[in-house]
Amino acid sequence: MNRTLGRSGLPVSALGMGTWAIGGAMPGPDGEPFGWGQVDDTVSLRAIRTAVDLGVTLFDTADVYGIGHAETILGRALAPVRDRVLIATKWGGGYDERAGHLLPADSSPGYLRTALAASLRRLHTDYVDIYQLHISHLPRGPAEDLVAACEDLVGAGLVRGYGWSTDHVDCAEVFAAGPHCWVVQHELNVFHDAADMVDLCRRHGLASLNRSPLAMGLLTDGVTRDSRYPQDTVRGTAPAWLTWFAEGRPVPEFLDRRDAIRDLLTSDGRTLAQGALAWIWARSPDTIPLPGRGQIADHRLRSVRGRRRSPGASAARWMRPVAARTVPRPRSPTPARPRPAGARRARPRRHP
Repeated sequence: MNRTLGRSGLPVSALGMGTWAIGGAMPGPDGEPFGWGQVDDTVSLRAIRTAVDLGVTLFDTADVYGIGHAETILGRALAPVRDRVLIATKWGGGYDERAGHLLPADSSPGYLRTALAASLRRLHTDYVDIYQLHISHLPRGPAEDLVAACEDLVGAGLVRGYGWSTDHVDCAEVFAAGPHCWVVQHELNVFHDAADMVDLCRRHGLASLNRSPLAMGLLTDGVTRDSRYPQDTVRGTAPAWLTWFAEGRPVPEFLDRRDAIRDLLTSDGRTLAQGALAWIWARSPDTIPLPGRGQIADHRLRSVRGRRRSPGASAARWMRPVAARTVPRPRSPTPARPRPAGARRARPRRHP
């Protein structure tokens, strides 16, 4: 099943693949973990290649995932099929590749070009299909400067299209004015119905790339009330922006909300993950969910093959208030805004 990648007109698989998890360790400046823990690169490579074999053509990553490691693994896996896939990566979150930790964000146009050069090197390619800003929010002026810089990169043949990974509609509106803006990446799942952002994508002819479509595993049967996560992982420490988990375990209220809609999600023989993804597809013809977690990508991707029929529009409308009740949605875990000169360094905030 294919969809159209926004105003680009390009056909793209209805399911993409995210790569936050395959990056491995992702320490902040003070050592706080923003990654998913240690990974086996052999398993990650196999998962990506399995996704290609199953028809996935869109792969999303970021330069900060694993401090460059996710891009390196993705580039290695996709090199033999580069002309058959679309690679989306992100810039803006600061990092020190040599020291192996995150740094404050940098929204300057100059850093944009530096970051792209590094990503192209790691991805083993001479162009990126979709280049996305990875900073949660910027004022209109600096954002417009980045639109102009992105258009320059398109003209140079280094980038085909661009977008913004943000949950702020006002920010997305600024980028949407750019002729080669193709996408907005934002959170969307049955716990969080981003109605305003979905509507923006419809109005501007943009693809809606959906991060956390399975709520970091909560919308699968792989996460239970007995699940526990080590302290060297993002789910184990659960930063303030990550309200789905606390003290290394899933928050019970979210499990209750999942159970309230389980029967509907799993109707017609679907698994829980299938139903959660099908709800996103039913939400809009512009949506493209990006499930991740490289270590178990095989079973997730196989789980949706041949079972893409949605629960239906009426069921989707009924599920929204049920899934949204009880607990406030998580705040967007996007990288921190750039700090003014002389300001105290803030801890970065990250998202998939």
